[in-house]
This record gives sequence, structure tokens and C-alpha cells, in this order.
Amino acid sequence: MTTPQAASHPIVTREKLDFGLEGDIPRHWLDNDPFKSRFFDAMSIFFPEGERFFISCVRDFKDQISDPQLLEEVKDFTRQEGQHGIVHRQFNDRLKRQRIHVKSLESQTVWFLFDVLRKRLKPETTLALTAAFEHMTALMAHGFESCRVLDKADPRIRAMYTWHAIEEVEHKAVAFDVMQKVAKVGYWRRVLPLVFTSFSFPLATLLVVNYMLQVDGFRGLKRAGIMARGLWWLYKPGGLFLPLLGHYVKYFKPGFHPWQTGELASYQIWREVFERTGDPIAAGDAALKAST
Repeated sequence: MTTPQAASHPIVTREKLDFGLEGDIPRHWLDNDPFKSRFFDAMSIFFPEGERFFISCVRDFKDQISDPQLLEEVKDFTRQEGQHGIVHRQFNDRLKRQRIHVKSLESQTVWFLFDVLRKRLKPETTLALTAAFEHMTALMAHGFESCRVLDKADPRIRAMYTWHAIEEVEHKAVAFDVMQKVAKVGYWRRVLPLVFTSFSFPLATLLVVNYMLQVDGFRGLKRAGIMARGLWWLYKPGGLFLPLLGHYVKYFKPGFHPWQTGELASYQIWREVFERTGDPIAAGDAALKAST
């Protein structure tokens, strides 16, 4: 296997962050656009139970890890993912107040991740799924920064997603390293889960977006039009997803390692401002300015 690049920064656990999620955040907080806002809202629905799934799948192999550095990285990964779950639950409480049936959606997520995947697949396969999802989240973190998709977002939610992106990039190699070094997963078991997640996650997200738009009062052809324009925004040439294709396909290269894709351009700025101020919103604003 190709020797990976060394990470240029540590995995840092940041706890009890205040994003002001109890404030007067608009329902359509991203560019006043229903689809764009609900697309990110729908992803947030999956994050708390998704993060718990990732933690469980990596911890399946914790007792087999002999490398003290990797063991420490697993602990830090667990802490970061746990914090992501806590913050996104706070964010999802806001969605509950908008009459979104968050509990029902979470129950469906738990059923699929834990009753289907965790119970029916081997631990090596669920770990490979975790590594694939981690590639997708790191990919989105890099892509959302380069596409500046959150430029016109409410600063509180932009700060939350920027923090989440920073930490996803910090720990993006942990599940992959456990999969390769400890579980000894081969090439096909590594790449096929990415194909699965590439279809299942966007499909599930879009189904929730459609439901949320229905709750927002959009009916029939109007909702269909919003969904069509949203899909074009996601998949058009130069849209949200196609510019990420080069990053995405690197995962299929034999010898791939997550650190071969580098770090976020605004990472050092975000970290310096956060460490100086302790304010994730100020850090998110600084990261935005650094990427413009």
C-alpha cells in the first residue's frame, strides 16, 4: 500500500460549542431557497444516528488495535463524532418546531443502520461502509468550501456546518486506517460500499427534502418544480456535485489514502480564530472570508 501523507494537524475535540441555534433562524436559511435549505436540513436528520453508527463500527475493532497512535486517534474520532451528534440533535430540535417528524425519520434511520446493516453484515463490511461515508463527508467538506455553497447562509448554521466540515477533515483517515491496518479489508470490499453509499445517501436525503417541502406547504407542480431546480443545482455541469468527481474517484485507486487529498484551504484560519476567540461563529466567518 502507498505510504500516506502525514496529517498536518491533530484531531481536536471541541465541546460545548454555542452556535445560537435557539435564535430566530429563518426556515429557509440558505439564500432564502427552500431546496438548498432543506437539503442541508435533511442531511442533519441523519447525522446523530449516523455518527453513532460510525462510532460503533470503528469500535468493533478497538481491542485489536496495537498501534498506540491509531488507538488515540480512534478515541478522538469517537469524541468528535459524539459532539457532532449532540449539536445536530440541537439543530434537529429546531426542525421539530417546524412540524417535521424528526422522531419518525430517526427511527427509520436506526432501523436501517442498526437493525439491517449492523445485524446482517460482517463487522469488516460495516467498517468499510463507515470508511466510505467518511470519504463522502470529507469530500463534501472540501467541495462545499470550494463551491462556496454556504456563502449566503445564516451565519449560525454556516458556522455549524463549517465546524463539522473542519472536524470531518481532521479525522477523515481514522476509519480508513482501522479498515486497512486492523481489519485488513481488501480492495473490492473497500470500494463497493462507496458505490452503495453514492446512491443510497443522496436518494434518502432527497426523499426527506421532498417530505420537508411538503410540510412547508409546497404542493403538486410547485414542489415538483422546486425539486427539479434543486436537482439541476446539485448535478448540473459546474453544479454542487460534478466538480467533486475527481476527488470522489480517487477512492477507487489502488493504494489510495485519505490524506492524499490534503486539507481544507481555510483550515488554519478557522483554527487560529477559534483557538483565539472560542467563538465558532467568528471562526466560521473568518473561514468564509479566507475562501473568497
